[in-house]
This record gives sequence, structure tokens and C-alpha cells, in this order.
Amino acid sequence: MNNSVLSSFTALALKVVAVVLLVSSLLDYIMLAIPFKPLDSAWQISFTSQLVDRGIVPMVGIALLAIAYWIGEMSDIGGGARNPFTQLRFWAFTLASLLGLLFLLLIPLHVSNLIQANAQQSKQIDEQASVAENQIEQRTEQINALLQDEQRLQELDEAIERGEAQGQQLSPEQLQQLQEIRNQVNVIKSDPARLEEEINRIKTQVGSRRTELEQQARTNAVKNGVRIGISSLLLSLGYIAIGWMGFKTLGASAGGGRRRK
Repeated sequence: MNNSVLSSFTALALKVVAVVLLVSSLLDYIMLAIPFKPLDSAWQISFTSQLVDRGIVPMVGIALLAIAYWIGEMSDIGGGARNPFTQLRFWAFTLASLLGLLFLLLIPLHVSNLIQANAQQSKQIDEQASVAENQIEQRTEQINALLQDEQRLQELDEAIERGEAQGQQLSPEQLQQLQEIRNQVNVIKSDPARLEEEINRIKTQVGSRRTELEQQARTNAVKNGVRIGISSLLLSLGYIAIGWMGFKTLGASAGGGRRRK
């Protein structure tokens, strides 16, 4: 009698914990989807990653529910209803099968989104590098123009001395930029080859930085793809196995019930 009561309590406690895990995880998935932007690849990447990271929680809930029913059947607790549609575990196994399919479909979708995001990031890096190179070219042209025009060079000196240009007060940043240009002009006057060396050095830095950022973006994409891909595959296999074995157990249980009748 004590064993029957203990088994009944254990089965009930496991069912309660399982239901709490399942309901809370499903609510969590709904919250993760808000704001809902299914056409946004960045949203898809974020949602898929968080979905996979939390994917083990419903599996634990479904496993606990299956164990609770197994304990109940072993102790012949509540064994009256044999219609699978009236049993909570039938819907849990259905959820497991759907989640298994979902996690399987997420693998190619996530990889595709990562490839697209990496391409966009590489494009942004290239654009930023191009902007930096254009700024270098503009600065070079400005310095060359000053070297060839003594009047403009004199106007630059006056602007630095007065702290204003064309009647407008210069900000500290603008004044610093003008002073840097004047210093570069002085250096180049004393060493004409210095300008070309400086341009090549800066361009090399820009190119190295671009290569570094592109490599970092590719590495992050590969790491994310491998981690989420493998985790999603394992979750898919686990859910499909639970769903398949669960339905098989339900069929055997229903057949046993009919024979006992």
C-alpha cells in the first residue's frame, strides 16, 4: 500500500514538473519571437540561436512526463483510460516529433542566414576601408595643393594663428586637424619622399585591418554555424527518437489494454 501511494505521488510530481517545464519553455519561445520579424535574417539568426540554446528544456519535460506514465503503468495507477488522445503524453510525443522536425529544418536555414550575414558584413568592411582610403587620398591632394600654392599655405597659417577660417570660429578638433596638416607639410618639405612612405604605411594599415575584420567575421560565422548546427542536429535526433519510441509505447500499451479487456 505504501509503495502504491509513493508511486502515485512520484508519478504526479513528475507530471507537474513536466507540465511546468513544457509550458514555461513554450512561453519562453513565444517571448523570444517578439518583436516578430521573420523576414529579417539578423532576427532569424538571433532567434534560432536562442531557440537551440533552450532546446533541451522541453526535452527534459517530455522525458519526465514519459517516466511519470511509466511509473503509473508499472504500479497500475490510473490505468483506466486507454484512448491515447485522452493522455497528456500523446500530445507531448506529438510536440517532440514537431520539435524534432523544427530543429532539423533550422540547420540549413541558420547556415544560409550566416552566409548571407557574413557577406553583408564583408561588404560593410570593404565600404569602411574604401572610405578610409578616400580620406587618405583627399588628405594627400590637400597637402600637395598646399605645397604648390604658397598663398593657401599662408592662409592656413593665419587660420591656425587666429583660430578661425572664413570668419567662422574653429572648433578644437578642426584646429587640431589644420595643425596636423601644417606639420605634415613641414615634414614633406624637408623630405619629399616622406609623403609617399606615409601614404603607403596608412594604406597598409587599412588593408591589414580590413583583412583582420573579415577573418574575424568568417571565424565567428563558422563557430556559430558549427555550434548551432551540431546542437540543432542532436536536438532533432533526440526529439524524433523520443516521439517515435513514445508512439510505439502508446501503441503497445493500447494493445495490452484491449487484450486485458
